[in-house]
Amino acid sequence: MKMLRVKNLSAKIENKVILKDISFEIDKNSISAIIGPNGSGKTILARCILNDKLIEKSGKIFFEDIDITNLETDKIAKLGIYLSMQQQPEIEYIKTFQFLKYLGFKKLEEIKKIGEELSLPKDFLERGINERFSGGEKKKFELLLIKLLNPKLIIFDEIDSGLDIQSIDYLINFIENELRNGKTFLIISHNVNFLERMNIKKFFVLVNGEIKKECNKEVLEIIKKNGFNI
Repeated sequence: MKMLRVKNLSAKIENKVILKDISFEIDKNSISAIIGPNGSGKTILARCILNDKLIEKSGKIFFEDIDITNLETDKIAKLGIYLSMQQQPEIEYIKTFQFLKYLGFKKLEEIKKIGEELSLPKDFLERGINERFSGGEKKKFELLLIKLLNPKLIIFDEIDSGLDIQSIDYLINFIENELRNGKTFLIISHNVNFLERMNIKKFFVLVNGEIKKECNKEVLEIIKKNGFNI
């Protein structure tokens, strides 16, 4: 059984076509990557998987053989898909600990310990969600949520953006550990140096809303030399 299957997916926003008849499959317990230049439709693809209602789409999306194409976003998340967006919102008036309690997590010491591992600010639980966080700290808070929620499929949209070298090292170790624990990853990025450091099984090259190629890690050397004109 495949973890994720996307079949003949097309998408548009306000009558502008973004994705054109995309099909691909992701294996369980593996790392796959969607790569391509800015504006190629990578983020829209991630939003389609979680059924963003602002996007008009056709085609089918299956998660563990369940048709999630038109399922409500919260139900998709509960099935076990986590999407870390490129830009995380800052919500000043909802305290982080109250938010986590609402999600069902009440063990303060466990949450604090994870926060320390991630080098989050000591008072992050008393702040609003992502309040006064740097870009890198917002990405680290996403990792804390993943540790607590324990999803099956983790979609990272430009997760490396804004992270320093030490944080990148932590992120890669995090991915490798979660992979050993049976997780599946779909990484969206155009950072070749970041992608080279992981054992990524499949690469899908997305250009102008179309998957131009499905390939292995060797494609990264081609992209270094020629860009995404492959």
